[in-house]
Amino acid sequence: MRVQRSRAARLLLLLCMPLIPALGCTPVAQAAGGLAALQGDLGRQLQAAGPYSGAYVYDLTAHKVLFSERAADMRAPASVEKLFTATALLARLGPGYRFVTSVLGSGRMAPGGVWEGDVHLRGGGDPTFGSSAYIGHHYRGLGSSVSVLARQLAHVDGIRAITGRVEGDESLFDTRRGEPSSAYAPDPFLEGSLSALAFDRGRTGNERGLHAPAAYAARALRSALKAAGVSVRGSSGAAGTPLGSVPLATVSSPTVSQLLGLMLPRSDNFFAEMLLKGLGARLAGAGTTSAGARVASRAMTSLLGIHPRILDGSGLSESDRTSPYQVADLLVALYPTPIGAALRENMAIAGRTGTLELRMRRTAAAGRCIGKTGTLTGVSNLVGYCPSRDGHELAFAIFNDGISTLAARTFQDHIAITLAGSTL
Repeated sequence: MRVQRSRAARLLLLLCMPLIPALGCTPVAQAAGGLAALQGDLGRQLQAAGPYSGAYVYDLTAHKVLFSERAADMRAPASVEKLFTATALLARLGPGYRFVTSVLGSGRMAPGGVWEGDVHLRGGGDPTFGSSAYIGHHYRGLGSSVSVLARQLAHVDGIRAITGRVEGDESLFDTRRGEPSSAYAPDPFLEGSLSALAFDRGRTGNERGLHAPAAYAARALRSALKAAGVSVRGSSGAAGTPLGSVPLATVSSPTVSQLLGLMLPRSDNFFAEMLLKGLGARLAGAGTTSAGARVASRAMTSLLGIHPRILDGSGLSESDRTSPYQVADLLVALYPTPIGAALRENMAIAGRTGTLELRMRRTAAAGRCIGKTGTLTGVSNLVGYCPSRDGHELAFAIFNDGISTLAARTFQDHIAITLAGSTL
């Protein structure tokens, strides 16, 4: 480890001259004097980065490859994986699709607004479902609130009292709370707990047992009903919804396009895994990670003719595999399509937003290059689009393995800045 750190330090010392003040270690790329100069600069960067790095650059304006180095080597995509998840969602469900959380009743409505029986809160895999306060703080107010359901039951359905229980139903998904990288156990890197009825990202409070997230969501609905003026005589818990139950209220998630706006720029692992399970539940007959991964894999093959190894939705698994070429192929093929437009709209902007907010500030790339980052231990990737100085639209994919994240990001930023300052 001591040798690796010293090598990375030497590379950074070479790359960080000259420096941009206040950026710490982002190099100023020299203005490229044409294609040969661009290729020479990128070649030197890849050589310095070492044998476990690769890159691919394609000129969408001139319709030609500008640079390719170890571009076919299959590597861990890390959070670049989310582009596969996003593409599958847009292609298979559509940008306007919404995930529905519903309340159903088993019983009957009696005079005086009394529901005689139980009510069932059935989850639809909405990653934003929760309290209004949580949604406002974490999702800029975009989300489905339990309070909306309670108000519907009270003011639209006219329910004044419920004689039975409030039950949470998370049966649309399996009960695995994590993803492959954690052997499906709860995972702190997921920043949430997976459930078809995840409330505030799967909180469980004091609830215990196999269906604790669903029981917690049911308790939240019971509290929201009381706040809306509905008395509930029974307690809350978790159970399936009986056949023959009647719909009473629904609340819908933001659209898929809006959900991607919450997921992609800041690289939200919880959203990616929830949405992948949603694909599995709706298109492969099972609300599991593996079913969703099959949907995403088939979408990549049928839409683009590429064959990444997709095990999850977020890229947390080091066993996911793709290449710079495959990702660039996706970016190039989708660029003129509505799916491509939706991806570009929701990528991080260099020096401005998301995971690129603090990178490449006050450079030729700032506010112009957009991308998706990916980071695991020993893995750092950057892919996206960048306009050249003379107006060519460039798609690029840079994968760095086996060096420190700081060194990798320095190489990536240098390349993006070079692309933005190039003349072709």
